[in-house]
Amino acid sequence: MVASATYAEFLREQMAPLGRVTMRRMFGKTGVFCDGVMLAMVTDNTLYFRVDDQNRELFKEAEAFPPLNYAKKGAMIDLSFWRVPERLFDEPDELIIWAQAALAAAHRVAAKRGRSDSPARAGNQRRRG
Repeated sequence: MVASATYAEFLREQMAPLGRVTMRRMFGKTGVFCDGVMLAMVTDNTLYFRVDDQNRELFKEAEAFPPLNYAKKGAMIDLSFWRVPERLFDEPDELIIWAQAALAAAHRVAAKRGRSDSPARAGNQRRRG
């Protein structure tokens, strides 16, 4: 289920220090983007940050909750998004630290996939098209 309008606005306010935060519906969920890079997902008004090997230690507390997942051919597929502990919404500075770590992981994933947010690369891709 996608994020409610109220929850989406709350998240934009909370994560404003990161940069331009936008949201887009994706696969029945809501993708959370900062300057065009997806750092989180929301389902049922629950926030999940992107995790990878480099930020996993910071997110250790989130291991207590199941990761974001979906069913495929009768099996559950875990995604690299971990639930943000509710207490962080009372600790805005710590929430931003987690969000920065998730954004860094999102940039690493984008780099592995050969994506770049640089205007020069985007312009080159358009010219080839």
